[in-house]
Amino acid sequence: MPIAKFLKDELIKLNADCESKEEVFQLMYNEAFSRGYVSDSFLTKIQEREETFPTGLSLDHYGIAIPHTDPECVFHQFIGVITLQKPVIFQSMDDKSKAIDVKVILMLGLNEPHSQLAVLQQIMQIVQQEENYDKLVAAGSAKEVYTLFEELDNI
Repeated sequence: MPIAKFLKDELIKLNADCESKEEVFQLMYNEAFSRGYVSDSFLTKIQEREETFPTGLSLDHYGIAIPHTDPECVFHQFIGVITLQKPVIFQSMDDKSKAIDVKVILMLGLNEPHSQLAVLQQIMQIVQQEENYDKLVAAGSAKEVYTLFEELDNI
């Protein structure tokens, strides 16, 4: 399943200035809600899910987060890509007590359970390669992000 098709220009936020994961969630919610991608409960649901099931992932020398929530909150599927000027703290998905500095967030707005698992598996393959992480952090435009994901879809 090509994951580049889930990318939306307006949901690619590069070099964002956020002080916390809550600001990251608010940024993505504002964009997604204003365009009709998500319901008004999306923000609350993603925050609640993050508290119960953290999404921070520590990989070698870097951290990423892959937040997502209930499919009923999503009207139109998307993957939001956020890179940050400076890291924010997420809790580790495998140990809530562990804090992870995160500069790349891939927010999944998916409403089909089978596609969520497939997309998550593909994203994990992508982000586990530090070279791909570095390209995301260095991306200067939505087009660069699309190109990266399109190239990776074709591997």
